[in-house]
Amino acid sequence: MTARTKAGSGADIDAAAPVPALDTDALIDDPGIRIIVCCGSGGVGKTTTAAALGVRAAERGRKVVVLTIDPARRLAQSMGIDSLDNVPRRVKGIEGSGELHAMMLDMKRTFDEIVEAHADGERARAILENPFYQSLSAGFAGTQEYMAMEKLGQLRARDEWDLIVVDTPPSRSALDFLDAPKRLGSFLDGKFIKLLMAPAKMGGRAGMKFLNVGMSMMTGTLGKLLGGQFLRDVQTFVAAMDTMFGGFRTRADATYKLLQAPGTAFLVVATPERDALREAAYFVERLAAEDMPLAGLVLNRVHGSDAARLSAERALDGAERLDAENLETDGIVDQAAGKAGLREPADSPAAGRAPATDSEPRPVSAAAVTTEELTAGLLRLHAERMQVVAREQDTRDRFTALHPEVAVTTVAALPGDVHDLSGLRAIGERLATGSTPAGAV
Repeated sequence: MTARTKAGSGADIDAAAPVPALDTDALIDDPGIRIIVCCGSGGVGKTTTAAALGVRAAERGRKVVVLTIDPARRLAQSMGIDSLDNVPRRVKGIEGSGELHAMMLDMKRTFDEIVEAHADGERARAILENPFYQSLSAGFAGTQEYMAMEKLGQLRARDEWDLIVVDTPPSRSALDFLDAPKRLGSFLDGKFIKLLMAPAKMGGRAGMKFLNVGMSMMTGTLGKLLGGQFLRDVQTFVAAMDTMFGGFRTRADATYKLLQAPGTAFLVVATPERDALREAAYFVERLAAEDMPLAGLVLNRVHGSDAARLSAERALDGAERLDAENLETDGIVDQAAGKAGLREPADSPAAGRAPATDSEPRPVSAAAVTTEELTAGLLRLHAERMQVVAREQDTRDRFTALHPEVAVTTVAALPGDVHDLSGLRAIGERLATGSTPAGAV
């Protein structure tokens, strides 16, 4: 029988169950894999993971483009590019026979390209200049995720690269990436849009009356809240976009099929924290429900210790003993100092001087006490680190108990940020070897 521990939720965790290892080199070397999607909640290292995989794949002979949606622009800095935009740019300094290109999604520009590609010149100009379109293309909820899907489809259709690595948007929820195309598609060709189109098709006062009735059914006060000019802008936008609405849903469906294809692989990126791994578990379950291919989990920023044999309990015990010895030493020194004061001769410079108060420095060996205090402090720091290691391992065990089929690779926490190609190469090596830090199981 394997050793088991109880989870806080009441679920059993099989602590001895083997966790399959994720081989990222085999993934990027497979010519059948044409798209790798790095997904996960915000702040878990998706951008760095995507960039590191791109560098490693290029230096192993593949022609790679990395698409990032990270507004911090760290990818450009780490790859030595002054700036990234909606056009793939060649990265210099790649060692090996492959190539690496990188680009950053320009959400509005991508939307503009869709309009320009699917509307004639006059209609496209009317759409691009419409105030409602400008607002929609710049900040509508889900637009960024949808445009990431659109750009992915465009890159794959060009067939210029044999591997596309996608860094998904820094959404609060990883599921936003999969939900956005359907959500935006439903908005653009759904009942709401049809309602807005009705006045333009009916014309005159009858149309406005129909619009007002429809709006009152939904909110009762929408016209007052948004204003007449806004509603007219929406109507103009809808009329101009009428012939394009079906295309959004068609392309969303095509992208979904692309993501479900055997040539696509999803990597879920997470840190060994409860919220991040909970989000990762949701995403793993969603991918399975949508029949999308999951390659595995990248567990990022894992902590460890080179002195793992010293447990947190023993370290704290040692620190308490040193503190107790320090107290005893202080008492002995105080007594010795008092007796020495009684033996001072009458003509001593100290004779007649008032006794030292607690606030004055004592004539003790400060160096020895400081060394012991420093040692006790280091022991406490080690105990805190080992507690972090244990907490991270427990969190990981909970995830693997729920999803024992998911292959995992770990990346040890680094002391600083990655800011150049050398740093990305180091991350790529850690991804490939599953660099479990010392002290982590």
